[in-house]
Amino acid sequence: MLIDWFTVGAQALNFLVLVWLMKRFLYHPILRAIDAREQRIATELVDAAAKKAEARKESDEFAHKNAEFDRQRADLFLKAADEVKAERQRLFEEVRQAADAAETKRRETLQNDARSLNDAIRVCAQQEVFAIARKVLGDLATTSLEERMGEVFTRRLRELDGAAKASLAAAITNAPAPALLRSTFELPAAQRAVIQHALNETFSAEVRVRFETSPDLVSGIELTISGQKMAWSIAEYFVSLEKGIGELLNHEAQPSHANSSVPALS
Repeated sequence: MLIDWFTVGAQALNFLVLVWLMKRFLYHPILRAIDAREQRIATELVDAAAKKAEARKESDEFAHKNAEFDRQRADLFLKAADEVKAERQRLFEEVRQAADAAETKRRETLQNDARSLNDAIRVCAQQEVFAIARKVLGDLATTSLEERMGEVFTRRLRELDGAAKASLAAAITNAPAPALLRSTFELPAAQRAVIQHALNETFSAEVRVRFETSPDLVSGIELTISGQKMAWSIAEYFVSLEKGIGELLNHEAQPSHANSSVPALS
């Protein structure tokens, strides 16, 4: 078999041209396309990683903000609870103070009512006692209340003990002004003379006396000189009377106070 070297050479040349053509126009573009695609894929992977990292960062920030929000919400809830507690305590304190003020006012009202009642009873009792005393003295002894008052005063004057008598005697001796004798009612001339005589006799001296009337004395006579005083009045007998009436009123008020914590006031 004969070999046609020309044909072999032509085929070899054609093969080399084909390889060169394929390398130039096929392999290189394909390799460049593959490289470009790999570069693009690598870039996309880098971008995806960056986006993933950004997303993770944003997720962490969101979680942090969510935790901060929860903390702030808890703080606000505690603050609101404290404010509600403080406001409730303030309102309770205001109610308690108002109740205490109302109780104090109620007690003051009751005390004022009791004081007014005692004053009314005392005035009424004084008037009744004066009226009865005048009537009894007039009916039984043909003696006026003023005369009887003068007699009692002079008797007590003569019954002074040593210390009281000496103190009044020294005041009378050293007094630059006359002694002042006040009485509830205008004393008749005869009663003035009797009292003047009793003073002179008791202190063994001529005692200067100035007589005055003083309605504020509760049916009595009062001698004042240089700060020294001697007095007698029916008011002394009202002390025990007022004490007894006060105890009676307190005794009568206790059951109603025990049965009702807030009594009705008209």
